[in-house]
Amino acid sequence: MFGGIVREVGRVLKIEEAGGARIRIACARPVEMIEAGASISCSGVCLTVTETGEANGETWFAVDASTETLGKTTLGQWRVNTKVNLEPALKVGDELGGHIVSGHVDGIGEILSIAPDGGSRRMMVEAPRETELGPLGRFLAPKGSVALDGISLTVNEVEDAADVTRFGVVVIPHTWRETNLSAAAPGAKVNLEIDTLARYVARLAEISAAHP
Repeated sequence: MFGGIVREVGRVLKIEEAGGARIRIACARPVEMIEAGASISCSGVCLTVTETGEANGETWFAVDASTETLGKTTLGQWRVNTKVNLEPALKVGDELGGHIVSGHVDGIGEILSIAPDGGSRRMMVEAPRETELGPLGRFLAPKGSVALDGISLTVNEVEDAADVTRFGVVVIPHTWRETNLSAAAPGAKVNLEIDTLARYVARLAEISAAHP
């Protein structure tokens, strides 16, 4: 479980493909603070550390991604030097500064536009329709929470059209600088995870409609 507060931005060092992928990621975290078997959110995807090491003055850790994960997240598009948002799993007693994030991606969104908003950036994102949960737009509401590439953000606006849902978020300067969003541009794909609360509210509404 995570809080959607990115601790640092790592980068992909190596990708080995063999019935999935083993990905090596460089980070600033001391190697003695990364344990094999630990969970780390990598741009919103909960992955298990399988190996750690140091090379050329850099700490690195390796994770394994299944073909399912590669196909349903942006990991399948990663290349060497891709920037990766990193957050270690929460411990009991840690401050929950964002919102509860599971690290289970619900779909891949697309950044439509990025525009200045004072010192911040306003981003418009298109929510995917073809997911295991159906169109993800129905889970989004103004002032609700959403995780984009593992970053906890507040939904500012939602626009529903006949065949698509777009939503806006405002990214403050600190978040822009300290995450991989600073390297993003219109057309970029992002891992999207809806708020857990919205998931259960939608399920309860379905049950109520089916059994009035």
